[in-house]
Amino acid sequence: MSADVVATVVAGLLVLVGLVGIVVPVLPGTITVLVGLLLWAVVIGGPIGWVTFAIGAAFCLVGVTATYVLTGRTLKRASIPNRSVVIGLLAGVVGMFVIPVVGLPIGFAAGLFLSELARVREPATALRTSGQALRATGIGMLVEFGCASAAGIVWMAGAAVRFL
Repeated sequence: MSADVVATVVAGLLVLVGLVGIVVPVLPGTITVLVGLLLWAVVIGGPIGWVTFAIGAAFCLVGVTATYVLTGRTLKRASIPNRSVVIGLLAGVVGMFVIPVVGLPIGFAAGLFLSELARVREPATALRTSGQALRATGIGMLVEFGCASAAGIVWMAGAAVRFL
């Protein structure tokens, strides 16, 4: 089996794992997609490899940037402090080990709600602000997933051009 084929298979697996990592934020999703694209470009070389990498990397950069801008702006507009999100993330990590598979989102939501409840001292307000934070995070993940998927599609097109 040639190095080109092995690199293509490994890159495809990295892109797939990266996409899963965006939805289930255990792995650094977009970075894993970028590593797959870069590996493929280095091994394949030539204009096809590097143009594919450049376009895919641009999609990844747009996705990550849009995620942070959209999420940050929404959280700031709702006056939700970063502390609440960090506590939610830490609770999500704990939840991931306590309840396998579904513990991460449950822990994140519970930690976020409890942090907001401690901050605002009113359950209805804490529920509303937690919902806004969860919605903002979900939209950010969706944008990042869409852009990383576009990078994966660009990689598939590059692989098709290379091998067909």
